[in-house]
Amino acid sequence: MLGSKYAPFWGARVNVFLLRIDAISVWVGKAAAWLIIGLMMLVCVEVFKRYIMNMPTAWIFDASNMFYGTLFMLAGAYGLAQNAHVRGDFLYSSFRPRTQAGLDLVLYIFFFLPGVAALVYAGYDYAALSWRIGEHSTVTAEGPPIYYFKTVIPIAGALVMLQGLAEIMRCIICLRTGEWPSRLKDVEEIDVVAEQLEHSEHIDAATREAAIDRAQDIERTARQRGLGGDIET
Repeated sequence: MLGSKYAPFWGARVNVFLLRIDAISVWVGKAAAWLIIGLMMLVCVEVFKRYIMNMPTAWIFDASNMFYGTLFMLAGAYGLAQNAHVRGDFLYSSFRPRTQAGLDLVLYIFFFLPGVAALVYAGYDYAALSWRIGEHSTVTAEGPPIYYFKTVIPIAGALVMLQGLAEIMRCIICLRTGEWPSRLKDVEEIDVVAEQLEHSEHIDAATREAAIDRAQDIERTARQRGLGGDIET
């Protein structure tokens, strides 16, 4: 076991390592978010072709599925990095950090790791087969190739696995210290609300500050974990 004089050094290095994994997940999630623009354009083209030109739009259906599926899968690690995945909050939010960490650690080991490992393994075989046969969509007679899209499955699974390992390390640290370690903090919906209130001319300063503080308290409570010391991206 390392001496106590080395603990701060190794603790800082571990925290930097965890934040770098967070940064990877956040970067991939933000990059994938640009697909929303493509989805919007596809919807506009589909509406125009279907209702104005009365033309078939099967290829748009394929493209929309691939855009949405890619966005959904690649955002998984980002959601985990931001502690935004859905969980049962009724009892969890009232637990102490060590109890939360112990519960999370058990669930990660017995459910998360096997499930995501199966996703990566099966997704790799799924994508490899699609590449071997040069798979195309069957929605239309000349459907687009979909092996590129299926390659996203194991990649997304690997990213979620990487972020999950970081979360497991956070659980172990919390069990040892009693506090959740810091994580990268991205812009949240509550930040947008606060910014809008800051520039509002229809309420006085005291009311504005009280509303922002109240909204932030609600947000912190809803997030369950103590995310104090978060680092802005």
